[in-house]
Order: sequence, then C-alpha cells, then structure tokens
Amino acid sequence: MASNTYRPLISEVLRKVNNAKTKEEKKKLLLQNNTQVLRSLFIWNFDESVVSMLPAGEVPYTPNPAPEGTDHLLLENEGKKMFHFVKGGSAITQSKREQIFLGMLEQLHPDEAEVLCLVKDKVLQKKYTRISKALIQETFPQIQWGNRS
Repeated sequence: MASNTYRPLISEVLRKVNNAKTKEEKKKLLLQNNTQVLRSLFIWNFDESVVSMLPAGEVPYTPNPAPEGTDHLLLENEGKKMFHFVKGGSAITQSKREQIFLGMLEQLHPDEAEVLCLVKDKVLQKKYTRISKALIQETFPQIQWGNRS
C-alpha cells in the first residue's frame, strides 16, 4: 500500500536526533520516525548478541551518484533484506550475502549506505555520537535485548 506521506531518509532522522539538544527532543524525533527498519538498525548496532556476517571494515562499493530524491532505493524499503547480513538470518552462501549487501549499498543514497556500513561494524555512534544504547532502550522499551543469534 503506497503512501504519499513523506518519509525522511533514515540518515536524516539520525542526523536530526543526533543534533537535538535534549533527551526529550531526541526521544520525540525517534518516536515520530519509528519504523521496524529503524529499530532493526539499532538492534543490529547495539545488541551484542547480533553477530554481523559481513566482513568488518571498509566496503569496496561505488556510491550511487544520483541526486537525493531521484534514483535511489530507500533503506526504509530495503531494510527487509537485513536479515541476510546477521548470524542466523538466512542460509545463503557468503558470496551471495556480500553480493546482496554490495547491490544494496550501490542503490541507496550514499548517506544511507554509510549508515548501513556503520551498523554492519556496530559503530553507528562513531558518526552519531549523541545516539546511545541507553537512549534507544529508554525510547523503545518494547525492544528485547540479547539472545538473538
């Protein structure tokens, strides 16, 4: 079911939350933009029991040069593929897993591809230093942490 409601890029949401001055502002922004994919990214990043099945470090891909809002897939829509990238998620070969990941990165807006690369290595807070696991736990008490892989 398509919706005409504008959804910001996940990277935009993270930037706004990171720049918010108070914890209450951060929580409000997170709740306003609460989606399954956003929560999944936080779980992958902050839950120690989630094991990334992708090689750590720099990813050799070509960023999508198209202007924002034109020829990109949205992480919000592509997030359903993220289960392939974590331990216990899917039984595909490592080369197929990496092929899916690279294909995804090359079709996303470069800022969203960067978010996915940071989360893959569990270092989202290197760029978004004011978004912590404690903030996410407080904002989304429904998230069950641990025992995921």
